[in-house]
Amino acid sequence: MDSALWIAFVGTVIVMQMPPGPDSMLVMARGIGQGRLVALFTVLGMTAGAGMVQLPLLALGVSSLVRASPFAFAMLQWLGAAYLVWIGLRLVFRTKDMPVQQIVHGISPFVAAREGMIANLINPWPITFMVAFLPQFIDAHAGSVGLQLLVLGATQKMTGALVLGAYAVASGSLGSWIMKRPRVRLWQQRVAGFFIVGLGIRMALGGGASR
Repeated sequence: MDSALWIAFVGTVIVMQMPPGPDSMLVMARGIGQGRLVALFTVLGMTAGAGMVQLPLLALGVSSLVRASPFAFAMLQWLGAAYLVWIGLRLVFRTKDMPVQQIVHGISPFVAAREGMIANLINPWPITFMVAFLPQFIDAHAGSVGLQLLVLGATQKMTGALVLGAYAVASGSLGSWIMKRPRVRLWQQRVAGFFIVGLGIRMALGGGASR
């Protein structure tokens, strides 16, 4: 995989992971209610734990699609671009604030990791996002598609660990500050939404990042 394309992927995926969502809400609830250690183990479950299940399924599924039908893979890229525009517009025009439930009962780090993994796996957003987003950065003529997907997927999980880890570390102070200021959260979401819409349009016009 081209190093410049990978660097572009890293920067893009970090920006897209920054707006508060279900995973970050749970992480901040853990951090605010139970401390940074529990929050960090929750992040571990969401990223490393869930990734062990999601990444092989993603690599095998998309690789099979490329081998069976290059046209279907191109359609997947187009649909993925349209999906990115849609989720970006949802962030831009979101007006309702997302509540965060502060969890106060005790929980062990192991249970926190397990619950983080389960929460990520049963949430359709992560795997849907990977199916829509990762193929945009695949070059079907640059080696194994499955290997490229594994590299990109592992990179996304690592950047997710960094972003969610920042939420976990800051949740005792900054997290509660953000939760009390809906306008700050709203504008953070809108800025990210505009970025995602622009990315989706660029992908649609260019036919994918690999072209």
